[in-house]
Amino acid sequence: MTSTLTPETARQQLEDHRHWRYRGCAPDPDQPGRAQGNPDLSLDAWGPYTEEGGEAPSVRNARLEAAETVCRTCPVLAECRVYGLTETADGRLAEPEGVLGGMRSLDRHKALIARRREAGVPAAPAADDARLDEARTAQKQALLKSLARETDEELVAYRAGMDVRTSNWHRSLLCGLLGLDKETASRQQLLERARELGVLPAGVRIAPDGRWPIAAAPNTDGSRQRRIAPARPVQLVLPGFPHLARVRRAPAAPTTSGTRRPRLRIVRTVQPLTLPITTVLEPAA
Repeated sequence: MTSTLTPETARQQLEDHRHWRYRGCAPDPDQPGRAQGNPDLSLDAWGPYTEEGGEAPSVRNARLEAAETVCRTCPVLAECRVYGLTETADGRLAEPEGVLGGMRSLDRHKALIARRREAGVPAAPAADDARLDEARTAQKQALLKSLARETDEELVAYRAGMDVRTSNWHRSLLCGLLGLDKETASRQQLLERARELGVLPAGVRIAPDGRWPIAAAPNTDGSRQRRIAPARPVQLVLPGFPHLARVRRAPAAPTTSGTRRPRLRIVRTVQPLTLPITTVLEPAA
């Protein structure tokens, strides 16, 4: 569903609807911080995650699915969706974050892109000055420089001075700030976009992904990494030996019957087995 209404008009029509007060995301009369459509659900379920640190994908999906479930039975669902899909004068969504009309932010942005393509209108610039300023904060600069140097998410987090979850959370935020789809963007695309917009200094060398493209903001379970690079081998780590050099496994040699015989590969390392990896890595510049 699309609309040619201005955001102001669509919003006014939504609030003027006779059932507006009964919307599912309204505050519960007895519990102001909970949703009227589901008192077990916080009113924050419809908005973007704003707390410090990353939100686990499973927690985020459960929160968004619960909000969408309430939306499906909301008496102003259609009007809310119309408002959620309206564009500002500069071609952006009036409400770029959160769940509106049963649609997530990503779904509404995809609808906007599809609508503009059908109309033959070039996409609007994806990052304004405020978003670029946010992408230039100290933490995100450290993350970008670390990501430019490393491809392993644990090393990216270490060089940036944060844990893996926080590192992936900042990578996800950077995708949004720089106008990329975090569900499909690769690490290389994120870094090139940051350089194009002047967020990543031109002198920073970007280490290539290698044979398989790496996700810009991988999920903790690796599912999106597999969608971006479905042929990438699974990385094995020996328990108790995290400091051993890790290499990509070569494909197994085919047998005469057409099946592939498992191939073992010995990894040689010049560092003592007792030397932790943190002693040989320097922080990101």
